[in-house]
Amino acid sequence: TPPPITKKTLELGSLHSPDFVCAPFKYNLGNFIETIAAGANTIVQVGGVCRLGYYGELHEQILKDLGYEVRFINIPRVQLSRPHNLYWHFREINPQLSLKKISSILPVFMKMIKYMDGLEDYMRKNIGFETEPGSLEAEHRDFLNALRTVENKRDLRHVYSHYSRRLKEVELKVPRYPLWVGVVGEYYTIMEPFSNHFIEKELAAMGIVVDRWMNATNSMMGPRDREIKKRIKYYARYHMGATSMWTISKALEFARKGYDGIIHVKSFGCTPEMDAMPVLQNICTDYKIPILFFSFDTQTSDTGIKTRLEAFYDMIMMRKEAQHG
Repeated sequence: TPPPITKKTLELGSLHSPDFVCAPFKYNLGNFIETIAAGANTIVQVGGVCRLGYYGELHEQILKDLGYEVRFINIPRVQLSRPHNLYWHFREINPQLSLKKISSILPVFMKMIKYMDGLEDYMRKNIGFETEPGSLEAEHRDFLNALRTVENKRDLRHVYSHYSRRLKEVELKVPRYPLWVGVVGEYYTIMEPFSNHFIEKELAAMGIVVDRWMNATNSMMGPRDREIKKRIKYYARYHMGATSMWTISKALEFARKGYDGIIHVKSFGCTPEMDAMPVLQNICTDYKIPILFFSFDTQTSDTGIKTRLEAFYDMIMMRKEAQHG
């Protein structure tokens, strides 16, 4: 397992990456180098729904140029029409692997991800209102550790029900009219806390309910493009790539629900999300909802982010007080 992402991870990745490549490329490369240093002899590049899906070859070549002799499995290279190729890739690593084992493990794996995302969503919306700070995170850590003991669906259901109950027993003090902020944007930056400078924790510390649709479950099994196009047809007629349509769709939903604000996050140079930004501005103008844009790169300052978040909080709080007296 790669060590947690730190400033060193980003420095390693940036040192050996092209300057203007997107930040997720640099984080991935830093991850690979640190993991190899920890003893890994096989690297799996899972790619993404944007340019990240084409970066595997470049990552592999950079690692070779640096002298790392590792097996590199580039999943985006496997044609979706020929999934058996992926199976044989992994059979090379683990000859004991079988289709029977995969069919027994895969449903547990998918359900586990769904449960993890569900509890994290509950935390995201409530962590700012704990009467005892750190209680939810402590239960969540125990939940993740307990998942390591799971061997079948029955184990998984038991662990989930136990910790779901414990999380919901944590005492909260939610104000009558809390601030609601929806977070949208590019799927790597929005889901990797270090890359967005722990923006959700900053918002929670201000006593804000944070709603973020993008997670592992929804990115794998979200609505089809046809459904999203229908929802957003007044604002966007064409697919602009990657997560841009999801970004527009969720921003529109947050605006219609009367959220107090929207925050859009992306890595510097992310073209699909740049294309979505004018559409988001149109939505926010029509629904009179404030929006804050963040574009993260290797030079982004924590201080600058906090200053902008504080100003955004002051603005939406004043609007809330004006609405409810």
